[in-house]
Amino acid sequence: MNFASVRIITNDLDRLVTFYEQVTGVSAERPAPVFAEFVLPSCTLAIGHYQTMQLFGAGSVRAADNHCVIIEFRVNDVDAEYVRLKPFVNEWVQEPTTMPWGNRSALLRDPDGNLVNLFAPFTKEALDRFKDRP
Repeated sequence: MNFASVRIITNDLDRLVTFYEQVTGVSAERPAPVFAEFVLPSCTLAIGHYQTMQLFGAGSVRAADNHCVIIEFRVNDVDAEYVRLKPFVNEWVQEPTTMPWGNRSALLRDPDGNLVNLFAPFTKEALDRFKDRP
């Protein structure tokens, strides 16, 4: 089994696509007007318009209502990303902080309120833990 992607459902696809293009620095692939993908080396972030959920079962999700999942991006320099994105991000939950498990982390919310973590292994132990991961 291979992990394929994480999909966010939104009522405003263009707004969320623009946001994640800014965060990732990658242009979204748009195979359909109601769907976009960010194909990154380690994972794919998919964004679907709420209309697509009718294909999977009406009422199966609620757009912009996530309170338990964190979307995480490993970056080279959390502090530099914080400075780069600060003018663009409306809500920072946590400024760059070194976590007890050795990662440097900054938390923000995307336009739909989803929690996003930008992190980098920071301590020797964390760097060792991530050395063989893409």
